Amino acid sequence: MAKPVLLPFDPIRRAAELWRSRWGPDSNPLAMASATSIMRVQQVLLGDFDAIVGRHGLTFARYEALVLLAFSHEGRLPMSKMGKRLMVHPTSVTNIVQRLVGQGLVERVPNPADGRGMLARITPGGREIMEAATRDLVASGFSMGALSAREHEQLFVLLRKVRVAAGDFSG
Repeated sequence: MAKPVLLPFDPIRRAAELWRSRWGPDSNPLAMASATSIMRVQQVLLGDFDAIVGRHGLTFARYEALVLLAFSHEGRLPMSKMGKRLMVHPTSVTNIVQRLVGQGLVERVPNPADGRGMLARITPGGREIMEAATRDLVASGFSMGALSAREHEQLFVLLRKVRVAAGDFSG
C-alpha cells in the first residue's frame, strides 16, 4: 500500500487559525482544535488497533469484549452488563457477541440467576486469541510511543476530567 502524501502543515492548527479569524477569540478556537485533535487521534489509534488485532481475526470492538470477559470473575457476563462496561448500545453488544460466537471465541450460556437471560462466556480459544492480540498491542506501545510515561499520565488525567464532566461515570 502506498504511503499517503503528508501535508506540509498541521491542518488542525490551520483550522484553529481560520476559526479565530472568522468567529473571533471568544469562539474558543483552542477548544475546537483540541476536540478535533482528539477525534483525529481516535481515528489513527482505532485504525492501528484494528490492523493489529485484525491479524488475529478480530476487530478492536471484539477484542475489547474478549478482554472484558477475561477480566470478569468467571469469564462470563450478562449481555446488559457488557454493554454498560463497554459503554455501547445493547444492539452493538449483541452483534459483537454473535460474531465472537461465530468464531468460536465466546459461547452463550444460560444465566443461572435469570432463567430467561443469557451470559457470554469466553472460550479457551478466545482467551488464547485475546492474549496473542494483547501481546501485539503491548509490543506496539498502543501506537502511543511518541509520548513519555509522564505525558501519558498527564493525558490520562486531562481526558479523565472531560469524561467526568460528561457524566461518563460517577467516580
